[in-house]
Formats: sequence, C-alpha cells, structure tokens
Amino acid sequence: LLNFDNVVAAMNLMMDDLGYGISKRKVTLSTSGVAPMIDRLGEVIDVSLALSLHAPNDELRNQLVPINKKYPLAVVLGACRNYISRLGEKRVLTIEYTLLKGVNDQTEHAEQMIALLADIPCKINLIPFNPFPHSGYERPSNNAIRRFQDILHKAGHNVTVRTTRGEDMDAAWGQLVGQVLDPTR
Repeated sequence: LLNFDNVVAAMNLMMDDLGYGISKRKVTLSTSGVAPMIDRLGEVIDVSLALSLHAPNDELRNQLVPINKKYPLAVVLGACRNYISRLGEKRVLTIEYTLLKGVNDQTEHAEQMIALLADIPCKINLIPFNPFPHSGYERPSNNAIRRFQDILHKAGHNVTVRTTRGEDMDAAWGQLVGQVLDPTR
C-alpha cells in the first residue's frame, strides 16, 4: 500500500477482461496495516484484503510488525472492518498469522485473537515459521500448531494451516532472505 498507485493499476490490469480477466474475488491485496491507505483502497477498488497480523496485542505486534507503532491494532482493524463492510457481499478479511515458537503461539495468544477478531468477518491462515540461520525464531511443534488452530476453530473461526513447501531446499516462505543475509553461504 506504500506503492498505492502502481499496486491499484496492477490489480486493475489483473481484473480487466482485456488483461488477465481474473475475478475480483481471486485478487487479494496483502498489507501489514497502513490504515489510511486501506481506507483509500476502499474508494477505488474492491479486491479481497489480507492483513498480516502476526500478534494479537499491540505490545507484541510492535516488536514483530514495527508499523504497528504508527497504526496500532484498533486503527488497522477499524480500517479493515470498514473496507470489508463496503464490499457489501459476503466477503471476509483474511488474517495471516505466522506462528513463532514461544513468541505468539501460546493459548493466551489464541484467546486474545478470538477477542480481537470477534466482530470482524474473517478467515485465518496460520503460517508455521520456516526457520533459517540467525533468525532467532523457531517453528512451533505440530502439536502446538494444532492446539492453536483448534482453539480458534472451537470459537467459530475458519482456520487453515498453510502447508510448507520448499523447506527442504531453504526456499520456503521466509527462508530466502536468510540465505541473502548469511555471509557464510
């Protein structure tokens, strides 16, 4: 959303019948939460929206998603709620949540997410962290991932766990940057 004009032009091209002709329901813009631009987006296009949440409270999200210091959860989720309500159809916000072992994967984090998202129509994609050297983070166990998913599911949320692909060759989501930053490779 910080490259707003070009992103909107690209999405319009994707959806144009003389371009790629992709349905607006199949085009999703993912954002870390630039709230004013989410509001502006709603004025010019009606694609699906995904929010990279990664933490259910401002204190933790400030650490994991630094833009949260400028646009805290209440502001970002308000903008997302407004965007989704403008669509009028039965569209939902997609929540992207990377699970980090011992950081944001605990029962209390799942319970905080339930409270945070109580009035927002959404689906939740849980993304197990793909470890890479010097990241400082680890992937939660499969049991911890399923426990987190089950808590959200029992509260009525549509929750999926993203399948990791490419991990065996360090090409999974989040791993490529580790190779670039690791001068020993």
